[in-house]
Amino acid sequence: MFVLLYVTSFALCASGQPRGGQSKGESYSPRYICSIPGLPGPPGPPGANGSPGHHGRIGLPGRDGRDGRKGEKGEKGTAGLRGKTGPLGLAGEKGDQGEPGKKGPIGPEGQKGEVGPVGPPGQKGDRGDQGDPGLPGVCRCGSIVLKSAFSVGITTSYPEERLPIIFNKVLFNEGEHYNPMTGKFICAFPGIYYFSYDITLANKHLAIGLVHNGQYKIKTFDANTGNHDVASG
Repeated sequence: MFVLLYVTSFALCASGQPRGGQSKGESYSPRYICSIPGLPGPPGPPGANGSPGHHGRIGLPGRDGRDGRKGEKGEKGTAGLRGKTGPLGLAGEKGDQGEPGKKGPIGPEGQKGEVGPVGPPGQKGDRGDQGDPGLPGVCRCGSIVLKSAFSVGITTSYPEERLPIIFNKVLFNEGEHYNPMTGKFICAFPGIYYFSYDITLANKHLAIGLVHNGQYKIKTFDANTGNHDVASG
């Protein structure tokens, strides 16, 4: 560009172009101007910013970048609202039997049921205690003979001392006047009674008596010498 300007200026200088137009009545003296470009000057100050241009077209989307590293686990969020109940699923397999639960409260008493059928007879129970003596009956002399008798034994050794002997084996007890719980006989009918006893001793001395209403009627003493001995009364 500078070469072209220089050539053009040189041509104008050689051809001898006049400086300006000539007016009427002025003397004409031809003068020629010859100019050569000088050295470039210092750069001027930057100009003012121009108005912004129009927006260009949107470029094509770039390629997907690589996936970033997996981030740390975040904090547990708040529970959301409960959703609607879904449809009922299929029945699963039967599970193992669980542990027995705690005993619940006693329920109200139910209504009385109907009487069931009579069951088979049970085993015979133990003999009960002797009842109180009844009122004396009317004596019918010659037609009714009143009887009162008993025979008893004991299967254990060495009963308690200074107490009535309890005979636990009843052999005969007509009239039920002997009480095996207390060891006492009640004379329910007036009359004459006969009592006797036989005792076997072994390695001990004997002192026994027959008591009637708190008074001794018969007393038996036997000193054993080491062998078996029999005492009677």
